[in-house]
Amino acid sequence: MKRIKLPLDKETIFSLSAGDKISLTGYLYTARDAAHKRIADTLKRGENLPISFNRETIYYMGPTPTPPGKVIGACGPTTSHRLDSYMEILLKQGLLGTIGKGERSDEVIELLKRYKALYFVTFGGAGAYLSEMVKENTPVLYEDLGTEAVHRLYVENFPVILAIDVYGRTIFK
Repeated sequence: MKRIKLPLDKETIFSLSAGDKISLTGYLYTARDAAHKRIADTLKRGENLPISFNRETIYYMGPTPTPPGKVIGACGPTTSHRLDSYMEILLKQGLLGTIGKGERSDEVIELLKRYKALYFVTFGGAGAYLSEMVKENTPVLYEDLGTEAVHRLYVENFPVILAIDVYGRTIFK
């Protein structure tokens, strides 16, 4: 298993290949459908976001309520293809990675090649297990969206598989 520090950098992402098993440590953001729509609408209006996605990774996830004594509730991935239409606008902001589950469209594969970014998958149905890797959880944007708010997480040894690399190679085909 390859150990990677977040945020990603170009040297790291060019060294990875589709199928690599990776352990991520560092900060990442969460965002689901409603947050992506608001982010895209803000950028389309020409407004700046209060946070930067440059060199960042977004985990497609909305946590369950946080149990007492825990940092976060279950935090398994959501299906990624629903967010395909928002991919380019975020890549233009410098986004270098996304984490979710399932395949991406051919268009997204081409965008990842063009913008030199990565798509990771993690284990669906393992949200309680994945929550153990989250050491910090801070809501940072759109808190009114509840579980779909954007959170900044600090993760340690978060398990992912590189599903699509910067060359467009994919584990799905």
